[in-house]
Amino acid sequence: MTDSSTVPGPRRDLAMHNDWFVSGWDHVLPRQGFPLTMLIGTACQPGFTGSLDDLVQELFDGHWDMIGGDLDGALTFSWPDEEWDYEEAPEGREACEAARWEEFGTMLSAAGHPVPTTVRDLSELYLTWGMARREETPDGTRWSMPAALPLPGDLLPLDAELTQRLYKIRWTLRTGPLVNTLINHLVDDLGEPQELLTSLDRLAAATGLPAEDVRIAVAELVEDGDARVQRGQEPADAERLEAHRRFRLVMDWEHFNENRMELSFAGDDT
Repeated sequence: MTDSSTVPGPRRDLAMHNDWFVSGWDHVLPRQGFPLTMLIGTACQPGFTGSLDDLVQELFDGHWDMIGGDLDGALTFSWPDEEWDYEEAPEGREACEAARWEEFGTMLSAAGHPVPTTVRDLSELYLTWGMARREETPDGTRWSMPAALPLPGDLLPLDAELTQRLYKIRWTLRTGPLVNTLINHLVDDLGEPQELLTSLDRLAAATGLPAEDVRIAVAELVEDGDARVQRGQEPADAERLEAHRRFRLVMDWEHFNENRMELSFAGDDT
């Protein structure tokens, strides 16, 4: 678990499960799934016993805007006070909300689960899905969460588009740190070489990454059009490189920098 924010005063820190974003649940559940996961994660901390209602009372004097007040707040897929993006969703908030509920309800019904309408209902689904555990002890109610959250696709029948989107999110979160480590070596240690005669083993020794992680990073750069891999004068398949065999890594720094700048600007707008 990692601390994500601090409540003013002597109260405990809020905590968020490390696996929340990479698991993809943020793209499946109503918006209260995020603060609910944070609330349960906080309840898992040593020294707390009690219900989630008790924790909301302790942290927020019984009212937390992020969950719509308390655990009996209604679930929604949009934030009521957010400015609506009509370019992204020209149908408007109400129509978009209705469509999301229809999709969500269909998934849950197909899997044999009741469709939750409140945060409390959703917390009970967390227990059913194994995303949280609640145990009564002599000291009171204790909460816990597994080290790795189950994936949405393991529990619900996702459509092909959502399945592919969640896979891409997980892959990006997996490969991003590996690519960054490799790029830091190429930039900081080698001064942005246009070409580099190297091997996976050599890059692994220079970056501290396992050779297979270096392979993933190189393959991602090739997939994104930021680099080419050659053996002699012939193109090579980054995913089939032998760890000890040398290859030529040809970088397109102009493409790389343009691509990274676009990602940065996109993040600034959110």
